Formats: sequence, structure tokens, C-alpha cells
Amino acid sequence: MKRTILTIAVASLCSSLWAQGTIDDYKRAYSMPSKYSGKMTHGSIRAHAIEDSHKFWYSETGDDNVTYYKLVDADANTCTDLLDPEKVAEAISQASDQNVKSYNLNLGEMRVKNDGTVELRATRAFWSYNPANNTATKIRDIEDRRWSGPGRHWTEVADEKDGVIPSPDGKTEVFCKDNNIYLRDRADKTERALTTDGVEKNYYSSYGRWSGDGKYYATVKIIPAPKRYVNYVESSPRDQLQPKFRALEYAKPGDSLNYRVPVIVEVATSKVLIPSTELFQSQYHVDAPEWNKDNQSVTFEFNERGHHHYRLLEMSAITGEVRTIIEEASEKYVNYNRHFRHDFEDGKRILWMSERDNYAHLYLYDKAKGKVINQVTKGEWYVREIQRVDEKEGVVYFSANGMNKNEDPYLIHYYKIKLNGKGLVSLTPEEGTHKAVYTRDMAYLIDTYSTVTNPPVTVLRSAKDGKILRELERADISQLQANGWKAPEVFVAKGRDGVTDMWGLIQRPSNFDPTKKYPVIEYIYSGPGDQYVPKSFTPMMWYLAPLAELGFIVVQLDAMGTSFRSKSFEEVCYKNLKDAGFPDRIAWIKAACEKYPYMDVDRVGIYGCSAGGQEALGAVLFHGDFYKAAYSACGCHDNRMDKIWWNEQWMSYPIDKSYEECSNVVNAYRLNRPLMLVVGEMDDNVDPSSTYQVVDALIKAGKDFEFILLPGARHTMGESYGEHKRYDFFVKNLLGVDPPKWDDLK
Repeated sequence: MKRTILTIAVASLCSSLWAQGTIDDYKRAYSMPSKYSGKMTHGSIRAHAIEDSHKFWYSETGDDNVTYYKLVDADANTCTDLLDPEKVAEAISQASDQNVKSYNLNLGEMRVKNDGTVELRATRAFWSYNPANNTATKIRDIEDRRWSGPGRHWTEVADEKDGVIPSPDGKTEVFCKDNNIYLRDRADKTERALTTDGVEKNYYSSYGRWSGDGKYYATVKIIPAPKRYVNYVESSPRDQLQPKFRALEYAKPGDSLNYRVPVIVEVATSKVLIPSTELFQSQYHVDAPEWNKDNQSVTFEFNERGHHHYRLLEMSAITGEVRTIIEEASEKYVNYNRHFRHDFEDGKRILWMSERDNYAHLYLYDKAKGKVINQVTKGEWYVREIQRVDEKEGVVYFSANGMNKNEDPYLIHYYKIKLNGKGLVSLTPEEGTHKAVYTRDMAYLIDTYSTVTNPPVTVLRSAKDGKILRELERADISQLQANGWKAPEVFVAKGRDGVTDMWGLIQRPSNFDPTKKYPVIEYIYSGPGDQYVPKSFTPMMWYLAPLAELGFIVVQLDAMGTSFRSKSFEEVCYKNLKDAGFPDRIAWIKAACEKYPYMDVDRVGIYGCSAGGQEALGAVLFHGDFYKAAYSACGCHDNRMDKIWWNEQWMSYPIDKSYEECSNVVNAYRLNRPLMLVVGEMDDNVDPSSTYQVVDALIKAGKDFEFILLPGARHTMGESYGEHKRYDFFVKNLLGVDPPKWDDLK
């Protein structure tokens, strides 16, 4: 009898497993984009303010899937049609003697003027279109700028010798020649050297600024660092048979960097003022100097190597003395990417953003004294962006998250507050993450808000008090729902400390059956600098929904080590990127599996790309008792191999033992779970050798794994081929099912 019961139970489980990962499941996963794309109407709003007016224009998709263009007059509280694309095409066709189609118009980038006319591009020309009489007038032809070779790649550092900077009166200009800066008369072209001691190994930058009175020129003198290059072999170029060799400038952690010293040149006498470098010695970067209102001094910002100090410095044009105005200091790191500074017109005050009290807030500074006048914003929440500092009214407009205690702490709202820290006004109080566009004078705003489960609503508001003046659009998702769309669940559970809430998403398949048992797959992109779980309504959850259709429950969450909760929440990552919030992630997934028994805590996989690729592999290396399979694409598997700015920000400088401890290469011997590694041969974001070195370490350790090299591909999750391989990998290793033959899916 017991044997019979056991047999039935096993058969039932096998039946449940074999019902997943089928051809029908694959077809459903691949059909999702066509089923969901364009099926939400009145929701994809792109609003723009119109010049110096109280008007806006926006585009939206109507119920007939046609894009409409609307004009909003905030003063009159009206919303009317702005233009008809077919009529625009007709008008330009008549004016140009060409057959212009509406779908060839660049209306998404058009400029609507206060008089109602519209400027746009079409037929290789700029046009002015008047909706009132349906006429088009050519403004000018667009210059034929054919591709003449690649521009500077983002990893390349400019030598700063190609600038030509005109003087305030326009009569002369400064340029670089023979490693020095020269003054040239713009009329007769005569030249005079302003500096003479510049050499190849210590030269003057031409990227400088004139003082307002034209007496001085401020720039930097540079000691250039040797350049590192990442080398590539493009095995299968499209334009020739033989492989190509390429080299890309690419600085990595520990590399030497350009050393920059601000200098001030007195133009009339060619006297060069070079300051002491005591306050900006160990450099990650020194900004080009900017002139103060009095033309007697310049300010520049200094970012220390290792990022423990960040300073706003002032240098006198008379004495060359340098003083500190503002200094940020941290035992771990100053997050210089989260930086805002506003210099007031009076030259006496500065508005500055800092995380010094564990949250990102605004501080008003006395510039002369270098002291805080008052803290403008305060509380256990995060200032995200500043839209305007209204000096006349003494008001700051900003967005923030975490202020509303009874909702998702990541949802963004818009506010204004007086510079004295009083009079806080919430302009967008409704629950949701908001995206607002203001008129230039900050009198009105168009606000679109939503959550992951609540479709977008777009309204016109007064910026005086946030009052809704008019609802403009309310998204319709009936077509989405008719096509089987299911919203993910927002799930909250405690992290490693048993106190702090972790927020994430649970995505179930559209044919979800609570009587079945589902393996769990986590999509991961973690690390500091941002938060990554979607917070606004998204019809197509690309990294969650298609994979779920194969018979999985796919999850994503923001754990410790990510941003916008508190500085201490983020700083878990310091010299410890391998942590990746895994103690929080494991606790969160276990809590979800306990609440929902159909989630199988014993079959948890993980996948990700880039930092997520590093983390996905790290999951099975450092937490292989919990994560049972990993797909890792284009990972920065050893932080010494990746770009300098990302890795030194969190792992610090100089290079120490922590880099080895976090390395997937060094720890590759730990692998005891199924792994698929993917890399793009021409990845220009993360050095592909970072993945090759993992492959080498795994081979030397005698480990079984799968490896996919994508010829010609750059930084990628795997493109269409890798996506199919990822599906097969998890179907095989988590469902225990042989995936369908590829030919059967064509």
C-alpha cells in the first residue's frame, strides 16, 4: 500500500514537471513581445514644455494604435489636438515636390513654438509647419555629414589639445601648440605664446576658461599617464574574410591617471600662476577651474584617488593660494556620482548635495566662510534630482523617494521647499512613481505616475500646491489583459538583519497553476549606484515574463549593496562586491517560498549580465548550497580586469586583498553547480578576457561547465542565440526536462 502511494506521488510530481518546458511554453515565451507590445493605450506619454509659455505638448497612443499629438494650455486648462501627421506630410510634400510619408517624419523630436508653429526634420531639411493653415516652409537644408569614422569611445581620455577658446570680446582666442597655450588675434592671425615651459610629459590643456574681464585664462597643466589598451581579435568581420585586430584605450583599477594642476595665466604679461598641490595631491580627477563673479579667483573640484575625500577648492588669481570651501569625507567612499552643486548669482552661497547624514540631502553654504548656513532637506529619505533652484523666490524644486512611510520606499515623488528648510510641499502625493515636466517658470507641471501593478495616469498640475487641474490621459490595458498579461506581484520580506524590508517582484507564468511546483529563477543586476527593480508600469517585463512562461517563477529584488535606501544600506558593498546582497536575497526568496508552497526553494537558479553576470556566477561559487544553476553573461568577474571608475569607486584604491577575495577567477575552484558562461567577442564595456580567465580557471580546476562565445557581439545578455540557450539551460537543469529541438520551434 505504501509503495502504491509513493508511486502515485512520484508520478504526480513527474507529470507536473513534464508539463513544463514544452514546445507550447517556448512558443508562448517567444510570442510575448508581439502579444504585449503596443497593447497599452493612453499610457506611453512623452510630455514637453513649450518655450517661455504655460503650454505643453505630448504624444500618446490612442485606442486605434495611432499616435496622436496634443496641445495643453495650462492657463486656459484645455487639451486640444496639436497636429495631424498626415496633414504635416501632405504640406511638406507640396512644399518639397517629394512624396513624404507621415511615418518618415521625426515628430518625436519636433520643437513646438509658443506661436503654435512646429519645427521638425524631413527630406534632409528643417521645416517650419503651421497647423493653423496647414503650410510648411523650409528653414534650411541639413548638411550632409556622412560617416567618416568613429568618434572618441567613452573609455578614451582626451589629450585636451584641440580646443580653441575665444576671448570675451571675441577679438582673440587661445589654442594649444607645441604643448603650450598661445594667444591668436582672430583678425590678422598673429600669435603669441602665453606659456613656454610645456613639454610632452607636462603640457598645458587648451580646454580652459577666460575670466569675465578678459585679463586671465585659467586651465590645467597635465602630466599624462601611460595608456592601457584592451586588445581584440574580431574573428568573423562582415567586410572581409580574415580576422581583424583592434585595440581600445581602457583604464583599469590601479592604473596611473593623468595628473592635473590648475593654472592661471595673466594674458597681458604671460605670467603663469601655479599653486601648491597640497589639497589635491592624490588625484582621481581634478576639474577644469571656473571663474568666480569677481574675476579674482577660480573654483575647481577635487576627487581623491580611493574616493575618501571630495573637495570644492578655490584658488586666488592674485596669490595662487588654494583653500577648501566644502569637503566631503568618508571612511568608505564618497559617492561622487551622486553630486549636485548650484552656485548662486550673488557669488556668496552654494547649494550642495551630501550623504553625510546617511541620506542624500541638500545643504546651503556660505561660500566665503566655507560653512553650512542650514540644512535644506532632512529626514530618512533620499533627494534624487533637483529640477530648479529659484533664487528669486528662495525655493528648491526636487524629486525624492522614501518620504511616504506607507508605500514602496523607492517610489519617486516631486516636492518644493524653501532654502531655509521650511515650507515643504508635496506636489505629487498620489501613490506611484512619478515623472514630471515643468514649464520654464515652474508654474505648472505635467505629471505621469504609475506603479508596477497600476497603469499610468497623466495629469496637469499647479506647481503652487500640486493641485490637479485636469486629467489628461488614463492608460487602458484591456487589450493587454485580453492577451493573457499578468502583473508581477510586489513582494516584501525582511533581509539579513531581520529588520530591514527588501522589496522585489514575483513574476508567475500567464498559465500559472497553484497546484504545480515551480522552480525559482532570480534575475540579478545589483551593486551600488542605483536600484534596479522596475517601479513604474511596464507591459513587457523583458527579464522576467518570457522566462516564466517556460514553467518558472522569476523574481527580482533590490538587496543591500544597492542605492537610495541609506548610505549604510549601500555601503555593504565596500571592498565586498561579492556580497551582492545575497544574505538578503536568500532570506527574501525563502520567505516567498514559505508563503507560496508552489515555489520550490530547493530549485533556485539565477542569471544576469555585466555586474549581474559577475553576481550570477558569484551566487553558485559562494552560495552554491542555495543557488542550483547560473547563467552568467559578459561578467566583470575580476574587478581588477574591469573599468577603473566603476571598480575603484566601490573596491577602493590601492589594489588590495579584497580584489582577490571578490574574484570569480580566484574562486572558480568552488564551482559545483551547472553553469553557462556567455561573452561577446567584441565587448567594449567589460574586457572579454575577464570571462576567458574564468574559463581558464575552471578548466584548470577540472570543472564541468558550458561556454558560449558570440563572434562580433558586444556587451550583451546573449542576443537571440544566447536567449534560447539560456531557456534550454534552465529547462534542463531546473525542470529536469530535455528542451525541445530547435528545429521543432522554427
